[in-house]
Amino acid sequence: MISQVIRRVAVVGGTHGNELTGVYLIKKFQQFPDLLKRSSFEVVTLLANPQAVKSNRRYVDRDLNRCFAEEDLSNPDLMGYENRRAKEISAQLCPKDEHGADAIVDLHSTTANMGLTILPSSKHPFNLQLLAYLSEIEPSLRVCLGEHSGQDAPMLRSLSAFGCTIEVGPIAQGVINARQLQQTEMLVHAILDYLDAQNRGKPLPTPSHLTVYQAIGSVDYPRNSVGELQAAIHPQLQFKDYEPLHPGEPMFLTFTGESLPYQGESTVFPVFINEAAYYEKHIAMVLTQKQQLQLETA
Repeated sequence: MISQVIRRVAVVGGTHGNELTGVYLIKKFQQFPDLLKRSSFEVVTLLANPQAVKSNRRYVDRDLNRCFAEEDLSNPDLMGYENRRAKEISAQLCPKDEHGADAIVDLHSTTANMGLTILPSSKHPFNLQLLAYLSEIEPSLRVCLGEHSGQDAPMLRSLSAFGCTIEVGPIAQGVINARQLQQTEMLVHAILDYLDAQNRGKPLPTPSHLTVYQAIGSVDYPRNSVGELQAAIHPQLQFKDYEPLHPGEPMFLTFTGESLPYQGESTVFPVFINEAAYYEKHIAMVLTQKQQLQLETA
């Protein structure tokens, strides 16, 4: 087992103000802080984007979860609300010359049919072993690796090498689903329990293999010359996150009834299919490859 001492964990919600699962779990944890207490480290909670939460909007000026690249954090000219919040959060969780958060758990939800998904901040072996443990105790959990895991990513989770985003869906923006709230809270407690056991020298058993879905790129909707949509997700693909998409299978259906196939050369596993918040980002889905990782052991 890989040795890594955790002294401070940050549990964050409301990075997107209309993703209420994280918002209300943070409010619950702040009302009942003993729920998060563990013997070997401090846990802090953070409602990341209070103005967006107040307005029940994803963001005010700019997507907060795209404001944490070092280039943006160090740019004094970026002074919109979310850019200022990102600087404040970075200073709070990663203070200079002081001990910051060793691990970050950022709570999100998605309109896509992602079920329970975790996206780690890096491929560090410690992260992967944690995820293997979680996958063992919750078989429905899936692990999705971003294209830029371990690099200077703009997501809040990237403030710590030992961090992750929990995504749960499908759920509409601005809506709470009790079952998904429970599932997310279960994962938070399982993460804290694992870290605490690791700190106390009593590591919990982890499998030697981990199934992951490695992002390799994204696909936009068909659009016309002025950017208007010309097609929707094909009915055969809608809600089929993490299911294989083979070359030639339907991907989009135009508004005139024409089926547009997936034109790649290899089978992929789409995720974030038809995510509402990604229309503005020109992302209809993220394509991943399914992989089996052999984990390090001590």
